[in-house]
Amino acid sequence: MNERRGGGRHVISFPIRVRWKDENGKEVTQEGLTENVGPHGTLIYLPRHLPLVGGKVHLTVTEKPDDEVTVTAEVIRLERNAAHPQAALMLTENLREWKKKVFEYAGAVIAAQEPEPLDDW
Repeated sequence: MNERRGGGRHVISFPIRVRWKDENGKEVTQEGLTENVGPHGTLIYLPRHLPLVGGKVHLTVTEKPDDEVTVTAEVIRLERNAAHPQAALMLTENLREWKKKVFEYAGAVIAAQEPEPLDDW
């Protein structure tokens, strides 16, 4: 199977808020976490409800309260695991801001983490 994603992904948990309209037109807001972030999309964990595949969502990364980043995305896949429901999102708007303030920031955070010491027995 060919890999369809462009660019790398950073496995990192940032707090998020997601808004969308459900099948009845009612606005839903959920708080969750990113599982990973890429330059054009992200995989997110939402504890209760998931948006519909093909639906549009507004995703806000709330990692930096003074500099939140909001993007528009399309839901491309769901993982309906009862213990850990996830939605894969492809960004459709504000990609430049996402890449700089989320994707590149995630890479810097990961690069700055000190590796765990090795257990030398």
